[in-house]
Amino acid sequence: MTTAPRRTSYGVKGAPYAFLLPATILFALFFALPIGYAVWLSLHKVHVSGLGLGSGARKEVWAGIENYTDALTDSELLDGTLRVLGYGCIVIPLMLGVALLFALMLDSDKVRLAPFTRLAIFLPYAIPGVVAALLWGFLYLPDVSPFYYVLERLGLPQPDLLDGGPLYLALSNIAVWGGTGFNMIVIYTSLQAIPAEVYEAAKLDGATPLQIALRIKIPMVASSLVLTFFFSIIATLQVFSEPTTLKPLTNSVSTTWSPLMKVYRDAFGTGDIYQAAAEAVLIAIATLVLSFGFLRAANRRNKQEAAR
Repeated sequence: MTTAPRRTSYGVKGAPYAFLLPATILFALFFALPIGYAVWLSLHKVHVSGLGLGSGARKEVWAGIENYTDALTDSELLDGTLRVLGYGCIVIPLMLGVALLFALMLDSDKVRLAPFTRLAIFLPYAIPGVVAALLWGFLYLPDVSPFYYVLERLGLPQPDLLDGGPLYLALSNIAVWGGTGFNMIVIYTSLQAIPAEVYEAAKLDGATPLQIALRIKIPMVASSLVLTFFFSIIATLQVFSEPTTLKPLTNSVSTTWSPLMKVYRDAFGTGDIYQAAAEAVLIAIATLVLSFGFLRAANRRNKQEAAR
């Protein structure tokens, strides 16, 4: 009489780890390892002996926190941070406000051609940031822009959007145009998940569509608003492609206009990868601290409202 082979519990218990292994390897190779290497570079520098010629004239030595000290006292990096903060004060409220408005409009019962409208709003997000910046950059140039031609024919003033203060509005417009669709989809999806019975009960109580939007829809999608705000903070602190693409079109955008542009200039322009690594680590830490602080404040507020 033959007996069936007994299954060992080892294979069953090890199955989840086997499924996680490919993702763990990819995470280690393309995320954890580059971060560790950047931190290692930020703690070193090149020591040049003599004229820097010959073998052994340039050696990599331990620098400690010297690169971080230089980065924190670098006026170009600090000025770029202030510019990005001003840029974010324009982009984030405007982009999320427009996205929320579009989501509420699409969620209305009276909207027509909702699938086409939803796709049209989302479509700019599918366009690469460099392409979008080039598109808007040429629309901003007085010599080739059809808008300036129309303004000239009408005898209206033609502001230079690539110089001075209007530059912030020009860059913000590119970000809002490209990012509104993604945030709208996130908020609209949350609105679709609200049970229809909630709206029916509000209508029976005599609530108007505006009251339903302000007192029911917006509070119930607060978690989605927090999520989109979180993503917007990260995207704002990491702005790079828009000002870099517009730089050849105007002298108002320097090579250090944003912190990431400063990192790129130091790494590939001047060749100081050690200083660039320290700046990149500081930007990552600032992004982590701001994001964690915002999420913690939002969670604390949600707990307080739930306790009430």
